[in-house]
Amino acid sequence: MSKVSEMTREKWIMSTFPEWGTWLVEDIENEVVQPGNVAMWWLGCTGIWFKTPGGANITIDLWCGNGKRTHGDGKMKVGHQMANMCGGRAMQPNLRNVPFVIDPFAFKQVDAVLATHYHQDHMSAEWAAHVINSGMTTTDENGKEIPVPFIGPLKSVETWVKWGVPEERCRIVKPGDTIKLKDIEIICLDSFDRTCIVTTDSTGPDREELTGKCPTDMDEKATSPSTSPSTARTTTSTWPSAPSARTPSACRTR
Repeated sequence: MSKVSEMTREKWIMSTFPEWGTWLVEDIENEVVQPGNVAMWWLGCTGIWFKTPGGANITIDLWCGNGKRTHGDGKMKVGHQMANMCGGRAMQPNLRNVPFVIDPFAFKQVDAVLATHYHQDHMSAEWAAHVINSGMTTTDENGKEIPVPFIGPLKSVETWVKWGVPEERCRIVKPGDTIKLKDIEIICLDSFDRTCIVTTDSTGPDREELTGKCPTDMDEKATSPSTSPSTARTTTSTWPSAPSARTPSACRTR
């Protein structure tokens, strides 16, 4: 049978996406971080990967999904966070605008999964599924082996649990909290995400309109973690500067 006659849409998808295959996965796994440094990779959209000299790997806001596929009726739903924030009603074309640079299911090790808040493009059921189903473990600051934790504010944890992440694997954090894993220290800071504070719990027809209403407690919705190797004590912000145009899918700083 010819190659043309064997080709299907499903085969095309599996052979084409993610476009970079495991190239960047191997780059992260093989990187040896020198003492006093932190390696950082930008994985497209909001996703960040950190690696420390002690081999601690954490992901922050890794999103493996896609944006809006079609315009539909061209309007945002009533009470959508963007409508609440700016008063607009026309749907914005939220699309992933860089190639998908990793195969999340090819990673063999991560030590913590972090989400700053619970918006769609900051959390990934696909990534959570791989971490859970692969049986990955890490070690706490005392060297005790533990399952890889999922760390985030209350609303993020509620989302993970709804997806099927065991509740005991999740850690609810607020600004001021500190978590240590291997040689890394995660410090939770205040978040100032204006869009998150006007996000409603409901995503259905009963989603409330927030005009004239006071937003809820921000600490339950979002936090901005910073990380530092506990030996180097050099804090690295999790919000990078504008990605380099030269390396848009693997921006790395030390």
